[in-house]
Amino acid sequence: MSGETVIQPDRGSYRDRAGRVLRGSSGEIFRGLSAEALDEWRQVAAAPFARRAMERGRLVATRELTVAEVEAAGLSGAVGSGGIPWAGFLEHQRIPFVSYPYEWTWGMLRDAALVQLELLREAFAGGFTLKDGTFYNVQWRGTEPVFIDTVSLERWTQGLPWMGYRQFCQTGLFPLWMQSLWQVPFHPWLRGRLDGITPAEFSPLCRWRDFFRRGVFVHGWLHARLQQSRPVADQDVRRSLEQNGLPASAVRNSLESLHRTVDRLRWNLPRSTWSDYAPAYSPEDWQAKQEFVRRAVVARQPQLVWDLGCNTGDFARIAAETAPTVVALDGDHVAVEKLYRSLRAEPSSPVAGRILPLVGNVCDPSPNQGWLGAERRSLPDRGRPDLVLALALVHHLVLGAGVPLEEFLDWLRDLGAAVVLEFVDKSDPQARRVLHNRRDDDPGYSLEACHAGLRQRFGRCEQVTLSQGGRTLFFVEPR
Repeated sequence: MSGETVIQPDRGSYRDRAGRVLRGSSGEIFRGLSAEALDEWRQVAAAPFARRAMERGRLVATRELTVAEVEAAGLSGAVGSGGIPWAGFLEHQRIPFVSYPYEWTWGMLRDAALVQLELLREAFAGGFTLKDGTFYNVQWRGTEPVFIDTVSLERWTQGLPWMGYRQFCQTGLFPLWMQSLWQVPFHPWLRGRLDGITPAEFSPLCRWRDFFRRGVFVHGWLHARLQQSRPVADQDVRRSLEQNGLPASAVRNSLESLHRTVDRLRWNLPRSTWSDYAPAYSPEDWQAKQEFVRRAVVARQPQLVWDLGCNTGDFARIAAETAPTVVALDGDHVAVEKLYRSLRAEPSSPVAGRILPLVGNVCDPSPNQGWLGAERRSLPDRGRPDLVLALALVHHLVLGAGVPLEEFLDWLRDLGAAVVLEFVDKSDPQARRVLHNRRDDDPGYSLEACHAGLRQRFGRCEQVTLSQGGRTLFFVEPR
């Protein structure tokens, strides 16, 4: 650790006054704790369930800093709410790339639910609980979910149920049901409101036969009715429960029931526009494209790669042979879900721990949002790539979405990364498919314009035209 480290509070961590996340200038992740939170953490850290969860990678690796380490990290002057100095500090293992539930696939949301419930069950068996249940407390190392909000763990108060139940339903269970029961995409709902889908919003969407599906009646309809009949503050509920009390067995049984509900959920994948896409290449061209991408990745030795329009991840896998972190982004949820499932089926594969599949549209990307527009950050603000793969993407953006070619190239340049771009000519069958029932009114979309635009905005430019024509690969590096 360096004495020159500059500490900044994380804007997305303002809600918990007793334990705020602090960021070091070299990427370190610290957390300042109040005296009460520090005492609570020491009890958690000494508990066998917490040690097991860290060893298995289900709970983010965390340790308390010594006084000397606090001084060396430049944390000694950090203060919390009201200017009160923190009583102690934790250091967390850094997550390679932060993502949010409104970018995850259905399978990722389900697995995040299970890792949270399994941690909660083990914690409860040891006399602890989770104070909340939001899915923003889960992050990913490749395709492995990890719970990151260590200060959410606290001693269980006799008589209380799980107080994070409503958050869990709103940010996870209801979205899972919407997608699996009705094929209603959950991403716009979660992105539209960070607190998720309320029981009052979910319940009217249910048809009568849905109430016979496991958990829907209790966690959906009954949940909404109870909220409407008792519009009281959470603190009033807490006080009443502490006085009257729930036996531990009732809490344990409710957690087991919730876990069974989630564990049995399945999503039968529908057909989508691009999930069954068969590459329009000869075997020779497909091999040439793979080799071109592999050479570019090896040449750059990137730490972070973005594969934009990744489809089912063929080239994300090639990038992950070299790069430790690959963000594989596509707007086709089914295609990305297939990628996630295939990676989860290969737990021993080294690339499975390096690829983070995300659902996202380059034309409608995740914005900065939440409090001060900084609680949840845009993709570039979470980590700028060293290499961008934009393979067979440009015709979708320019011909399909109407993005000006020049503006797309400007955006790529402003990322400050090297780029592998595949240009697809209008004569290509897939470009004609994109233009189907659309007016072709963009005379500026041409190979010559793309080449000139890349040469104008980047330095070194390597170019290969595939043998069947209509597709040209570029590898460009920033000046």
